[in-house]
Amino acid sequence: MSAITELKSLSIPERLQLVEDLWDSIALDQQSLPDHPQVVEEIRRRRAMFEANPGTGLAWDQLKRRIRSGHG
Repeated sequence: MSAITELKSLSIPERLQLVEDLWDSIALDQQSLPDHPQVVEEIRRRRAMFEANPGTGLAWDQLKRRIRSGHG
């Protein structure tokens, strides 16, 4: 029996719990994940843009409101 077939034999709540457990294990070990060079470069670019003009940034609460209202 293949691993996929075995997984499909689990109930949906069991599979969801497995996904959650896997995700948690990755989150705990995220320091060992390599940083993707393009992601690192994008973060540096955005930080430089923000530092050059801090008034362009939004507080997290403001951003959440914009996204939830459909204007994000």
